[in-house]
Amino acid sequence: MKNLIARINGGQIPSGRVKVSGAKNASTRLLSAALIADESVVLENFPTELVDAKYKIDFIRKSGGIVDVDEVNQTITVDSSELSDHLLEDYDFPIRTTYLLVAGLIKRSGVARIPYPGGCKIGDRGYDLHIMVWENLGAKVKETADYIEVTAPKGFSPGEIDFPISTIGGTENALICAATIPGETIIKNAYISPEITSLIEFLGTIGAKIEVVGNSFIRVIGASKLRGSIFEVMPDRIEAITWIVYGIISRGNIIVDDVPFDTMEIPLIHLQHAGIDLYRNKKSVIISPDCLINGNIQPFELACGTHPGIISDMQPFYTLLGLHADGTSRIYDYRYPERLKYCEELSKFYQGGLNWKTGAITTFGNKKIIGAEANSTDLRGSMALVLAALLAEGKSTIFNVEMALRGYNNLSQKLKALNIDVEIDRQ
Repeated sequence: MKNLIARINGGQIPSGRVKVSGAKNASTRLLSAALIADESVVLENFPTELVDAKYKIDFIRKSGGIVDVDEVNQTITVDSSELSDHLLEDYDFPIRTTYLLVAGLIKRSGVARIPYPGGCKIGDRGYDLHIMVWENLGAKVKETADYIEVTAPKGFSPGEIDFPISTIGGTENALICAATIPGETIIKNAYISPEITSLIEFLGTIGAKIEVVGNSFIRVIGASKLRGSIFEVMPDRIEAITWIVYGIISRGNIIVDDVPFDTMEIPLIHLQHAGIDLYRNKKSVIISPDCLINGNIQPFELACGTHPGIISDMQPFYTLLGLHADGTSRIYDYRYPERLKYCEELSKFYQGGLNWKTGAITTFGNKKIIGAEANSTDLRGSMALVLAALLAEGKSTIFNVEMALRGYNNLSQKLKALNIDVEIDRQ
């Protein structure tokens, strides 16, 4: 699904109901972790239409694994009993988290040849920390022209991993590899996010014993034999904030279901500070113009960083919120200060409404929103462009909108449920 164009007529006001899908950043990790189980794994509330998931499923199938996809019930079943390392004709898989596939292949074959990590180009996303994980657990790593080759003929061995920086992907990789080792592995300076907590819970259901001390130390006692599991993917907090912000800035009337409020406390507090009073119960939120306490979004300042704060994946939506505020707002990002490529494209819709420099974005609200042609630069930035086009006067064209489809399950259908029409064609 490459080179897609979205053609959008602006001025559409959403009304209806939308359900938040299983989290992209949890589901694709759980799919990789399922490969180390010796029995079938069933993942419920799985976002089966995600492009990222489809590419990973394709690689697993070409490596001998069996993945049954139930699109109606949003469930997948993974059987990795026949999984093994194969020398493929082509390693061009645009999968950002290819490194998470290593543990399952090492367990079955003692060798894993995986595509180089792909996906969003946001700052420097090297894979040196993943090489460190594998080597610290006794493997040898070779980089070839087409793939990374990890070799551990007898499987991984116990070790200690001390990350020089806090890393989500590195922590996930270390956890999945360590779960296959019948011994103790220590992970220091780990990153504990809601999605990683979910991964830890899953690994516990298949037989790994994992202890978390504080917010950065993990002790893992794995096993050579791991059972199957039925596990539910957590709702996507980034998708939830996307629909909530869209409802606010569009002055629409929408209900968002399956909102994971327990993982979004601080992001929602910042909405309150912007003068927004949400109507909610345990799982859903109602958004209407009445949510604005004095009729306007209030200017704000916030900083993006690590959980439980506003993570960088949410940054583009707070930038949109600032563009609709009654004054000047500032958004800082200390974790990914170079995550700014989408700003130039977004500014085409809000002329004079956006300034940016490394680590800092300034928005000037109440600017006229005009239709534009814009190019997607990353997943969440692409979705921000789609929302801007829906709000703009006139027609807009978003190139490479497949980036948004990578992270939003059944996006076209969800927009239709909100009475929004978006035409998507091949370029």
